[in-house]
Amino acid sequence: MEAAAPVPPPRVATAVSLSSNAQPGGRKRWRLRQSPFRDRLGHSGLPKLIGHVLENRGVGTLTEAQRFLGGKETRLGDARGLPGFEAALGVMREALRENRLVCVYGDFDVDGITSTAILSQALMALGGRVLPYIPHREREGYGLNLRAIDSLADRGVNVLVTCDCGTSSNLEIERAREYGIEVVVVDHHMPPALLPDANALVNPKLETDYGFIDYSTAGLAYRLAEALFAAQRRPFPEAQYVAMAALGTVADMVPLLGENREIVRRGLAALAETDRPGLRALIEVSGLQPKDVSSEAIAFNLAPRINAAGRLADARLALDLLMTDDEATALALATQIDALNRERQRMTREAQDMARGIVENRPEAPLTLVGHEGFHQGIIGLVASRLVETLGRPAIVYQRGEDESRGSCRSIPDFDITGALRSCSELFERFGGHHQAAGFTIRNDRLEAFEERLMAHAGAKLAGADLTPVLDVDAEWPLANLRSEEIRWMAKLQPTGMANPHVTLLSRDVTVVEARGVGADGTHLRLKLKNGPVIWPAIAFRYEGESPPEGSHVDLVYSLSSDRYGPTDQGGALQLTVVDIAPFA
Repeated sequence: MEAAAPVPPPRVATAVSLSSNAQPGGRKRWRLRQSPFRDRLGHSGLPKLIGHVLENRGVGTLTEAQRFLGGKETRLGDARGLPGFEAALGVMREALRENRLVCVYGDFDVDGITSTAILSQALMALGGRVLPYIPHREREGYGLNLRAIDSLADRGVNVLVTCDCGTSSNLEIERAREYGIEVVVVDHHMPPALLPDANALVNPKLETDYGFIDYSTAGLAYRLAEALFAAQRRPFPEAQYVAMAALGTVADMVPLLGENREIVRRGLAALAETDRPGLRALIEVSGLQPKDVSSEAIAFNLAPRINAAGRLADARLALDLLMTDDEATALALATQIDALNRERQRMTREAQDMARGIVENRPEAPLTLVGHEGFHQGIIGLVASRLVETLGRPAIVYQRGEDESRGSCRSIPDFDITGALRSCSELFERFGGHHQAAGFTIRNDRLEAFEERLMAHAGAKLAGADLTPVLDVDAEWPLANLRSEEIRWMAKLQPTGMANPHVTLLSRDVTVVEARGVGADGTHLRLKLKNGPVIWPAIAFRYEGESPPEGSHVDLVYSLSSDRYGPTDQGGALQLTVVDIAPFA
C-alpha cells in the first residue's frame, strides 16, 4: 500500500510593502468618529452623549432626532417605484392565474434562504404551485448554474424567480429563456455593465428615483409578498413574512437605517410573538426567549445557525426549518442545525489558526491571500472576515480543489474587492459580490496570474494607506459619568446594526478589579472594572492579549450589552462588552 501524498503547503502571494504607522490603542488604532453635523444638537435638550451619537449617524436636527429615537424616522415607500418591481409582480400574478410551476431559487446564505422562504410561502398561500430550490454549496457553488437550469426545465418549471443571485448570471438566464422559462431576478448585488435578459430584474442598485437603494433581498421579497397579497385582494399576514425579512436584513449587513431599520423594527416585534414552529425552535436552541430577540441576537445567535446548514451540510435544512408547520419537525431540524453550528465554530478556529500562522510573517502585504486544499468551502468566508478584523486589510481565502479553486473575499471600506476581481475578470470561471464581500471560482492553472495581478492592483489602490486595524469610537466618555439617563436614551437607538452600530465608547484610567479567562477553552476574558463608585461587570470575547493585572489601570473601548449568562435574579444585568484594551497612558 502506497503512502498518501503529502498535503502541499498553503499558497501565499508575494507582498507589496506599504507603510503602516500604528496609532495609540490596544490591538487596533482607535479613531473617534467625525461628523459634519457635530454640535448641531448641542442645544437640543438631549443628553450630550446621545446628541453626539446621533450626529455620528447623520442626524442633524431636533426633529430628525425625535423621529429617530421614537422609531418614526421613516416609512416604507411605494415599492412600485423600485426597478423591475411591477414587471416582476406581473410575471408572478400571471403564474398564479395560469397555475404555472414557479421555482424560487435562492442563495445558500441567510438572505437567500429567508427571501426564498418568503416568496415561496407567499405564492403557496395564494394558491401557486411552487418548487423552492437552494443550490448545494460544494456540488453547485454560488448562484445559478447550468445543470440546475437543465434539471428545472426537465421538471416542468415555467417561471424562475431568483433570490439574492442572478444579476450577473447572463449565461444561465439565457439558457432558461431558451427553454421558454420566464425569469424574475430579485437581487441587491452590484449590477454589471451587461445585464441578463430576464423578464424582470428587481434590484434597487439599478438606476431609480425610489430613493432607497440599500434593501437586502429578504426586504425586497417581503415587499413583493406584500404586493402579491394586495393584488389578490387578500389580507397580508405581515408578521410571519417581516420576521424572516428582519433575519435576512440583519444577517446580510446592509445599512440598518431608513427602510431597513423599519423592517427590522417590525420584524423584531413579530419574532417576539411568532407562532412559526421553525422560528420558535431556532430561537429555543439558541438559548433565547422570543421576547429577547434583538438585532444583536440575530447577528450572533440566529444567523450563524441558519448559515451553518449551508456551510457544512445542505442549506435546504434551514429552508425546511423556516417553512415547516410541524413542531416536532422544527425541533429536530433546529437541533441538527445547532450541532452543525458547533462544528462550524470548531472548524473555523482551526482554519483561522492555520491561515494566521501562514501570513503572520508578511505584515506589510496590502492584501492577505491564502489557499489550501484542507480549508472547508463552507467556512472560508468566515476565516477571511476574521483575518480582516485582525490584520486590517482585505483578505481572500480559497479552497484549492483538484482542478479548480473556490475563494471568498472580505474587504475594508477603502477597498472595493469586487472591483479588484473585475480588474482580472477574464481569469475566473465565475465571480460576483459587492464592495466589501465577494466570491469566485478559478482554474488552478490561473492562480499564479491571479495572485500577481490582484496584488499589483491592491498595492496601487492602497499605496500609502495606514492598514493598522481601525476601531471606530462614538465618543470618549468617563466610565464614572455613564449613568442611567444615558443608558435609557441609548436603548432608543435600537435596532442597531450596520451604519447604526452599538454605541462604542472610550473610557480612560479604568481600574481592573478582577480579570480571568472563561469559556470552554478560556478564550474569553471576564472582568470587573471600576471608575468612580460603580464596579462594572465586563466581558472581552475572543481576547488574544495578555490579561491585565488586577489593580492595573487601563484605557478601554466598549459597548453596553445584556449579560444573559449572569445571575438569573438580575434579569440580564447590563455589562460592558470590551472591544479593545490598552494600558493607561
